[in-house]
Amino acid sequence: MSDNEALSAALAPVAAGRATARLANGTASIILNVTGLPKSTHDAFEQDVRAAAAAVPGVTEVRVALTVERTARRLIAIASGKGGVGKSTVAANLAIALHRAGRAVGLVDADIYGPSQPKLLGVEGSRPQARDKVLQPVATPYGVPLLSMGQLVDADKAIAWRGPMVSGALGQLVDANWGDADTLVLDLPPGTGDVQLSMVQKHKPAGAVIVSTPQDLALIDARRAIDLFRRTDVPIIGMVENMAGYACPHCGEISDPFGRGGAEAAAAELGVSFLGRVPLDLAIRAASDAGTPPVTGTGDEAAAFIRIADAIDAWLKEKR
Repeated sequence: MSDNEALSAALAPVAAGRATARLANGTASIILNVTGLPKSTHDAFEQDVRAAAAAVPGVTEVRVALTVERTARRLIAIASGKGGVGKSTVAANLAIALHRAGRAVGLVDADIYGPSQPKLLGVEGSRPQARDKVLQPVATPYGVPLLSMGQLVDADKAIAWRGPMVSGALGQLVDANWGDADTLVLDLPPGTGDVQLSMVQKHKPAGAVIVSTPQDLALIDARRAIDLFRRTDVPIIGMVENMAGYACPHCGEISDPFGRGGAEAAAAELGVSFLGRVPLDLAIRAASDAGTPPVTGTGDEAAAFIRIADAIDAWLKEKR
């Protein structure tokens, strides 16, 4: 076995096919590909590789260079036909749940006129920096980097922009330096207007999740959102029924102020998957207002978001 073969054999168990190595004059030169690995693991990974290389007979020095390939990102659009259905809350919690499931996730608050993600993720007042004219996402307490118009414009200032300005702003948010993130969750504004069309044309999502309440009015507009994505060849991952069922905190009785099952029935009729339902719960409102997304807790509402995220994760794996 040659020296280079011995070095490669020693690295194989710890480098998992990520190392390219050469041994010459006692120096092991190793290029280590860390694409897709969380930055928090890079140092330990490098040390393991260094130790394995140093144990090879004849190695007197180890040199390691880390490389990251340009990540091919998939965009997941969280959309609704109308406002007030809890789309942004669903987007924030699904992004965190996908991150906790092991995905490298970033969150784009593309709801240009009504950005709410900085509040939902507890980073109000944060401002992203730009390096070489490229925005750097803001870290959040939940491991999901964020970019939002709410970080670029004062909270009490109206965003009175026309279509071209909106499209330009969206491009800067999506084309930011997302680092290792391979999945971007897009919190789209309600409706089927300029933002959605610009997004589909310039940054085509891998799939879309449609959020609706069970009531008929919301479902009418949800159908329009589904039609838009279908016309533009964006796959529909499925529908989420939000605000489905309210448990009285005093007696525990379940009531359905917005109805129940409407989104599930519409999904079946339209031939799309039903991903699950999220209850109408005061705990969700309180946690969201406090910047502590309910998916980070242990209640039924957390479990609901996790089940939906698991279904999306399975869809992504199947489409890989």
